[in-house]
Amino acid sequence: MRLLVTGAQGMLGHDVLRVGERAGHEPIAIDLPELDITDADAVDAFFERERPEATINCAAWTDVDGAESKEDLARAVNATGAGNLARAAARIGTPLLHISTDYVFDGAGHERPYVESDPTGPRSVYGQTKLEGEREVLAASVKHTIVRTAWLYGVDGKNFVDTMLRLGGEREAVQVVDDQVGSPTWSGHLAPAILGLLEREVRGLVHMTGAGSVSWNGFAKEIFRQAEVDCDVEPATSEQMARPAPRPAYSVLASERDDVLPMPPWEDGLAGYLAARNGMMRA
Repeated sequence: MRLLVTGAQGMLGHDVLRVGERAGHEPIAIDLPELDITDADAVDAFFERERPEATINCAAWTDVDGAESKEDLARAVNATGAGNLARAAARIGTPLLHISTDYVFDGAGHERPYVESDPTGPRSVYGQTKLEGEREVLAASVKHTIVRTAWLYGVDGKNFVDTMLRLGGEREAVQVVDDQVGSPTWSGHLAPAILGLLEREVRGLVHMTGAGSVSWNGFAKEIFRQAEVDCDVEPATSEQMARPAPRPAYSVLASERDDVLPMPPWEDGLAGYLAARNGMMRA
């Protein structure tokens, strides 16, 4: 399968390319400056020329805090760009799988995992623009798929795990919020899972994260435990660690669909990431 991967230089894009090649597909890796997905004419011309048989869109404006002051730029990528790709794929009759986020939910007063049919209510510009992108993609074709994931980390990009390990090597203690709960997701597990959705022709809206849930504080403790780093993790509130963009207090995701296979527990994802990271450092 000729598989187009947009945002190929990003964290998830790298893993999707690796998995696609191992599965025997023919990946077409694209990113800026080769293709600006906010340019509809350029996107249409690219699809007409390359004729991908399927597309995985990993391109996104992911600066959650920066989006608060740069709403137009975030919307151009997360909404308009996603729509341009979705319509171009639809014109040549091929499916597109688009990556979205748990930030489309508000997380207020929620005590069970969000499933695909739950109402959305983003609190941040980032979440709003990602939700707009979802709607653009789903409106373009019934062949398209939206995968909402959360707390993503991988070996090919800056991430929370890497930051904790760096700080753990520099300090005796770190402060991490304990009032935000979600599902950490290793891109090394997510990449084969989303490729499987394409291969099995699973369409529509899908939730896909590491199984289980934890607070950021608990996640940091497990990082240090698995990595055997001696560093205390002190509790803090979101108010104490205020950021420009509000975060959902609870954004655990689960799938209510019978055709979606569960992913491994988030703890297993962390172990896989640490093994991959250590392997890269030794290479």
